[in-house]
Amino acid sequence: MEHFIVSARKYRPQVFDDVVGQKAITNTLENAIKNNHLAQALLFTGPRGVGKTTCARILAKRINQANLDKIDPNEDFAFNIFELDAASNNSVDDIRNLTDQVRIPPQIGKYKVYIIDEVHMLSAAAFNAFLKTLEEPPAHAIFILATTEKHKIIPTILSRCQIFDFKRIGVVDIKEYLHKIAKQENIKADDDALHIVAQKADGALRDALSIFDRIVSFSSDTITRQAVAENLNVLDYDAYFKITDLIIKNDIPNVLIAFNDILSKGFEGHHFIAGLASHFRDLLVAKDSVTIPLLEVGDATKKQYDEQSKKCNVSFLLKAIDLANDCDLKYKSSKNQRLLVELTLMQLASITFPNTDEKKKRKNYIIPAIHFISTSKPKVKKDTKKQIAATTANTTQNTVPNKIKLENKSVVEKPILAKRKTRRSSALSLSSIHKKKNNANNTEEIEDNSNKPKDAFTQAQFMELWEKNIQQLEKKGIRNLVAILKADTPKVEKNIIHLTMPSEMMKNELLKAKPKLLRPFREKLNNYSIDLDIKVNEENLKKYAYTPQEKYNKLLEKNKALAKLKNKFKLDL
Repeated sequence: MEHFIVSARKYRPQVFDDVVGQKAITNTLENAIKNNHLAQALLFTGPRGVGKTTCARILAKRINQANLDKIDPNEDFAFNIFELDAASNNSVDDIRNLTDQVRIPPQIGKYKVYIIDEVHMLSAAAFNAFLKTLEEPPAHAIFILATTEKHKIIPTILSRCQIFDFKRIGVVDIKEYLHKIAKQENIKADDDALHIVAQKADGALRDALSIFDRIVSFSSDTITRQAVAENLNVLDYDAYFKITDLIIKNDIPNVLIAFNDILSKGFEGHHFIAGLASHFRDLLVAKDSVTIPLLEVGDATKKQYDEQSKKCNVSFLLKAIDLANDCDLKYKSSKNQRLLVELTLMQLASITFPNTDEKKKRKNYIIPAIHFISTSKPKVKKDTKKQIAATTANTTQNTVPNKIKLENKSVVEKPILAKRKTRRSSALSLSSIHKKKNNANNTEEIEDNSNKPKDAFTQAQFMELWEKNIQQLEKKGIRNLVAILKADTPKVEKNIIHLTMPSEMMKNELLKAKPKLLRPFREKLNNYSIDLDIKVNEENLKKYAYTPQEKYNKLLEKNKALAKLKNKFKLDL
């Protein structure tokens, strides 16, 4: 059995042209070598697996080659390149040994190159011991420092180095490089499958190659999208396409079942909802041909996005992104995380629910225990009105011997009130209370006083009784009615009490209290023909002070010293 070499080592770039995704840095270093403009202290910084150490090794070989145009792959200048792991050699003694070696010139080639990996692991004393050598090295020495955490390096070291920031490698660049390796290894790989590998690598080519080796071991000579999704335990695009189709159809039960299937496969709800938000974002991007290049997916998946995006309008996608993102933010703080995701899915499936009568009917099952009392008047057909009027005429002729005259009331209104009494309502409802009051008022109004006494009385007798009645109302706490009665002095003419009110509101309040108000006068004066006549004169309204300023002016008319009090203590109204 042959010795297996991992792809990260087997396909490590040997020249700058093979370095993936760092074109700006490799071109700069290549030009610096050709123009003899290379600094003696370089700092390569960036995330893991982006080519820092690889570029350092390529640079160490290139500067020692006599002919820069013709590259000899067999010459590696191993004796001129020294690699030091600062993680395990981070003491002052290690740096002193290094500075002692720097003094010796190279035996072959022009330069001795010292590559110090993970330089941020050096101790503070080691950094200080390294300062002088780094600032003024011998002409034959070049230092290349590599680190993933530039912020941990002391500023005095940074100021002595030429810094190169390596960026994360793009998904497309990693995918193309994996295609190249798959072709050399005679492996059939789906474009979408390699795209998932590139996404999972998170910008690190070394990680992508390690994942690639794992997938090849799992699926042998053919790499499919399903195999990659299963092996890497990532949600396939098909899962999100299926969920979105169900959301568009407003199929809440099947959406919840699909989410349960995803959870049963071992995926977390947080991972799912974050991916769903990204899926809606990709659908929004696919709506416009200008933004389609922003989709970092394979060609086959792009077609799926294009087809599904036609089923969704922009307002739906914006609302869906907002809901999914809100769920993502609340997920960690939620005590019932599954319920949070399920509620979000139900809200997503309700965005495009049609606004029809069926939707209104569905609302009723949410609160079946609540009943609302209608305050609108019952509609009575014309035919039924005629029947009620006819029956009322008959009943009044049979039961009432004498004709009863009602003020501002028609005889037809009585059966309509009787009709309303048949409606069932709660004993404590407002409508029933109002009905009882109206019925009590009606019984007062239809009382027959024609055969009762009508004794004469004087204005003085009436006024004495009027004052006593007001005092009794005041003791009972009915102050609103007392204030209205004091608004005018009554005048009695032919058994009619005449009152003039400053507003229509006061008149209505008196009319409501009219039966109770007249009863004591009729009984004590023994005159049941006493009635009340109320008129409205809005000019009298000016007599009453409503605003704080008007009240103050009224008080000031009674007592001029009030102004002095106000000014002395600087009082407000």
